[in-house]
Amino acid sequence: MKAYERLLSYVKVFTPSSEETGTSPSTQYQFNLARQLVQELKDLGVEDASVDDHCYVYGHIPATEGYESRKKLGFIAHMDTVSDFCDHPVTPVVTPNYDGGELTLGTSGRVLSPKMFPHLSSLKGRTLITSDGTTILGADDKAGVAEIMTMIEHLNNGTIAHGPISVAFTPDEEIGGGTDYFDVKKFNADYAYTLDGDTEGEIQYENFNAGRAVVEFTGVNVHPGSSKNTMVNAALVAMEFNSMLPSADTPRDTEEYEGFFHLDAMNGNVSTAMLDYIIRDHDAASFDCRIKTMEHITKILNEKWGKDTVKLTITEQYRNMKEVIDTCMELINCATAACKEYGTPALITPIRGGTDGARLSFMGVPCPNLGTGGHAFHGPYEHITVEGMDIAVEVGLKIIELFYK
Repeated sequence: MKAYERLLSYVKVFTPSSEETGTSPSTQYQFNLARQLVQELKDLGVEDASVDDHCYVYGHIPATEGYESRKKLGFIAHMDTVSDFCDHPVTPVVTPNYDGGELTLGTSGRVLSPKMFPHLSSLKGRTLITSDGTTILGADDKAGVAEIMTMIEHLNNGTIAHGPISVAFTPDEEIGGGTDYFDVKKFNADYAYTLDGDTEGEIQYENFNAGRAVVEFTGVNVHPGSSKNTMVNAALVAMEFNSMLPSADTPRDTEEYEGFFHLDAMNGNVSTAMLDYIIRDHDAASFDCRIKTMEHITKILNEKWGKDTVKLTITEQYRNMKEVIDTCMELINCATAACKEYGTPALITPIRGGTDGARLSFMGVPCPNLGTGGHAFHGPYEHITVEGMDIAVEVGLKIIELFYK
């Protein structure tokens, strides 16, 4: 079976994660795909395939005879999707021989356009997969799941000699919980790759240092007709807080290694208000400076408006895996060589985000990230090509071949 055929099946399984539930997995929907994958793994000969109580799927492929003592290599993808644009079932749409131009997405009124996504012209002649424009597609990261499953099917023919291979599919990656209950011992790999990137041929081992900042504001609410020198409007203090951050340090105005403050949510009134930010920077020192900037603004506003008017809570989410991968660059060299041998460009780029692999690298399993062939994740313009997925599969298989050469 081709990878895209698996993807078309998987995206129809509803698996959004949720930050609201406080459970693991955050939604029970994810078990539906997990159980389907366990059965497919068993059908592919992965006899020990299983799903645990937290919705982590694990399986192991025994080494080729004579390779049992070699290093253990793993592959990981996540099953959940974002919850945005995911309030009803996904309807995938396949467009053969895409012309590289504007493509109307069903009856949604949305148009996939090279003006918005200039890379589309490079996909001319390929078979494009999108949603109908009313939902995400879910290729992030069901494409990675489909590609790993297809790699396993190819390994069954015995043409690639390999050591022990581990696979895992995780829940809740999109809400930063993909490794909260990951069983490193059960996974049992020395090194691994996540398949959770964009363009085929991507090789990523640098990601953001990441944190979440929740800023709570407590005002003094009195009648506006008699509030002179008394009222403290929490909503206005929140606006003041945001105005004191560097105005150009936003996702829209930054790229590559440049960090940012991203206001992700806000609410408030005179009495109380809240700002919810994510903080990102590749450089650890710059990341610390961003935190100190928010702490300083908090101090200034509390001095101005009164003690405890502003409360700042910072939560670290993940760190830059480069610290770990720098000690085992053979993983990157192997992936680069695999792209070269297959004939696709190796695109070594920083991740402007994070993956399960970032956290796993600090849990003892160095784990760079590979491209899946997808684009425009997390929204209704998400798309991927059949050919891009095929290349991702072939590069993955070539990595296995070279790793055990």
